[in-house]
Amino acid sequence: MIPAIALVAAYLLGSIPFSFLVARAFGVEDVRRVGSGNVGATNVLRSAGKAAGVLALLLDAAKGAAATWLATWLAPEPSVVAALAAPTVVVGHMYPVWLRFQGGKGVATGLGAFAPLLPKPALVATTLFLLTLAATRYVSLSSLVGAVGLAALAFVFGSSVSVAWAAAFTAGLVVLRHRSNLQRLWGGAERRAGETGR
Repeated sequence: MIPAIALVAAYLLGSIPFSFLVARAFGVEDVRRVGSGNVGATNVLRSAGKAAGVLALLLDAAKGAAATWLATWLAPEPSVVAALAAPTVVVGHMYPVWLRFQGGKGVATGLGAFAPLLPKPALVATTLFLLTLAATRYVSLSSLVGAVGLAALAFVFGSSVSVAWAAAFTAGLVVLRHRSNLQRLWGGAERRAGETGR
């Protein structure tokens, strides 16, 4: 019963559309109708400004951390419950019930979810994200490097099997949600940070 409660709570936490709400508070009526149409911090930043983007990023990461923290508190043993809560909160962010299942791509929420479970890999993955962004100015590529890097580092750092595979599964979800970005990267049409247009 407790594991089910933890997972339902994780999904509902993930479903809180902070990026949508922050963008609206900063004057963007529906972030799904502007820019890339993605309900995520990057689109909020581009459509509503830096302050809105940073706030959306922090809130999306915080709900991820809250989900795994809650799961750990409800079911401290075994760790598999917290491991399952991490991809569950990301799925909630990607497919929020409150926005007819039209959500974001899960990068910030995923990082927040795994930070309590994989603190060192999360820190290194964040560094990889920032270095890739500085070198290429592609947010999408940097996000993919960070997500895949976190999953790989989970195994390298000897994390529990359940948490490591949860990180790998989550990375797969993030890659799938970035399919259109990968196509644009391959075709040279992906927008760099600071550029306007789609």
